[in-house]
Amino acid sequence: MTTASDQHSHRKTYEATRDRFPTVASLRAYASRKSPLFAFEYGDGGAGTDAGIARNRIALDSVCIVPRYGGQTTLPSTDVKLFGRSYRAPIGIAPMGTPSIVLPGADIALAKAAQRQRVPYTLGLVGGATIESIADVAPDVFWFQLYRCGLNDHRIAFDLMDRAHAADVGALVITLDVPVRTVRPREVAVGFGRSIRFRPTPRMLWDISTHPHWARALLSHGQPRFENFRRYIGENANLNEMIEFARREIGGNFSWEEIARYRDHWKGPMIAKGILHPADAEKAVAIGFDGILVSNHGGRQIDALPASIDCLPAVVDAVGKRATVLIDSGIQSGTDVVRGLALGARAAFAGKAFLWGLGALGSSGAEHVLSLLQEETQAALGQIGARDVSDVQTATVMHSHAIDALEPKLARKPFDR
Repeated sequence: MTTASDQHSHRKTYEATRDRFPTVASLRAYASRKSPLFAFEYGDGGAGTDAGIARNRIALDSVCIVPRYGGQTTLPSTDVKLFGRSYRAPIGIAPMGTPSIVLPGADIALAKAAQRQRVPYTLGLVGGATIESIADVAPDVFWFQLYRCGLNDHRIAFDLMDRAHAADVGALVITLDVPVRTVRPREVAVGFGRSIRFRPTPRMLWDISTHPHWARALLSHGQPRFENFRRYIGENANLNEMIEFARREIGGNFSWEEIARYRDHWKGPMIAKGILHPADAEKAVAIGFDGILVSNHGGRQIDALPASIDCLPAVVDAVGKRATVLIDSGIQSGTDVVRGLALGARAAFAGKAFLWGLGALGSSGAEHVLSLLQEETQAALGQIGARDVSDVQTATVMHSHAIDALEPKLARKPFDR
């Protein structure tokens, strides 16, 4: 149980750290120096030339909110309810693939921070912690991400859903936007990406030896592994065996029939992640999905996609009255969170921001990022005159890059389904 003394101590620690790292951007700058090169490049890089990452940033910065004054006299509330559960802020930790490369033990650190701050934490399928271990440390805020696991008639996918149900996961996030494996050039340059086996390079070993905080985390938590696959390939499987298994098991383009089977099997709230086109959002909601997470995978799969924030209004217009719409990709501040809310999202999820926090500050970095985002979100809400999270959705927004409706010429016939 957290006491008043614990809260006061945490607040003083946060304020001291905030003075040194007042923004997520400042954490990224420090992480680039503090982390081993391979760890930073793995978490920071995107597809191609990072154009997708840049597009997300440019698009978010193009969204302006016109403030209204004279009605708000107290600090706005940031409380939000998502899929029947209450959270302290409209902020979530997005699913990430193997964040323990950035910092060994990252999954547990992220989950603990989310539980303390009472915001959703989404464990990635290829994370470094099991469903069961995350349920122990984050029982009130735990969501789980699932990719298409198509071998043996989706046997492992259905078993993972059963495990998630037994763990009382608050929402299942089905990720649709990784039909094929792609290569990220910055990962390749430091030793990841093209080879199906992981072979540490001399540069990696040197990096580890010259970054003792990462080496200590490695000694404490062990080598990053895909822990949720252990029971399917053997408890003693090594990392390369896990990588080979994951690459055989995960992938391929979901059919709508398969998506419907996943929906039928899972009895709790289910979210479709990776949706950009409103017609796809319509199909997912028709199948029975409760939420749509508008996402271009943070620019990490292909750098030719539109920014998530630009696609958000069209998706909200299509399904916002029937489903909970969320957003991720490029979220780096409370102002970005409020931009998403103003365009109809119920909450915004961040990924890289937390990796930068972990890289800069170790396990405490996750909670520092959450504290920053929550504080900035409340300040942004107050600055535009909003009384609470729902109030901001009536704000007047200037959004020059918005895709209000995807015309047929923007969705060529071969892709109409």
